[in-house]
Amino acid sequence: MAINQNHFFEDLDGVKCAVVEKNAKQERVDFLRSLLEFNKFKVIVIPSPLPKTVVSTDVIPVEPPSTFTVGVTDVGFNATNAIFGRLLKTADGRVVTLAYWQQKEKFSDDTIPYYEKKK
Repeated sequence: MAINQNHFFEDLDGVKCAVVEKNAKQERVDFLRSLLEFNKFKVIVIPSPLPKTVVSTDVIPVEPPSTFTVGVTDVGFNATNAIFGRLLKTADGRVVTLAYWQQKEKFSDDTIPYYEKKK
């Protein structure tokens, strides 16, 4: 059961995991996996389930988008708490910022608070 709406759990490959992100593309999975494994989390990635749709015999089957569910085995992990609690580090020793987590910036710069950054 989730602690709150932002703290989801799922069984991924038979292991109880805290869900980090759902429906992530391969590039995002690679980014999250490297970041979380550097921070000593065991990462489990599984293909996202196909969306539930009404099947019609007249429709030509289309290849579903390949997206993944990313989770960590530490069920106490919460991405929001980890980012704003300054618990995650990059490989070069910097604190992970929200913009870096969202991949809006290539390098994490925590000298300017997120609420003072100009968009």
